[in-house]
Amino acid sequence: MDAAGIEALAARANIVDVITELFVATDQRDWAAVKRCFADQVLFDMSSLGAGPPARRTPDEIAAGWAEGLSALAAIHHQAGNYRVTIHEARATANCYGIAYHYRKTASGRNTRVFVGSYAFILERGGALGWRISTFRFDLKFIDGNADLEGDG
Repeated sequence: MDAAGIEALAARANIVDVITELFVATDQRDWAAVKRCFADQVLFDMSSLGAGPPARRTPDEIAAGWAEGLSALAAIHHQAGNYRVTIHEARATANCYGIAYHYRKTASGRNTRVFVGSYAFILERGGALGWRISTFRFDLKFIDGNADLEGDG
């Protein structure tokens, strides 16, 4: 393999690492690490979950929203795979499937909620991790389990 091929493989690995770091840091509630994964401005789209239209957000706004929205949960677990990455010099697109498990002990015994869907990212070269996410979109396929996990006392 030539130098360009090795560089392309390394870039792809770095891009997947940034996305993986985002999911793991979210699960660990390491909001500083979450913020490092993002560019200074992010086109943020979770409209498939009813979160309003896509909007430009800062890493601080995203992390604060997740910290608040996930605060009632005892555990969070993201699992991602089927990565597809295309690199265009200092910009890349990445897509993957994702499953997010939420857990909270409830009176009803319905303790989990599972989100299944896919993610679409645009990343820009730069930052401490080598690449940073400038566009984040989650496309929900379905939700299973207790949809009112936080309200189920």
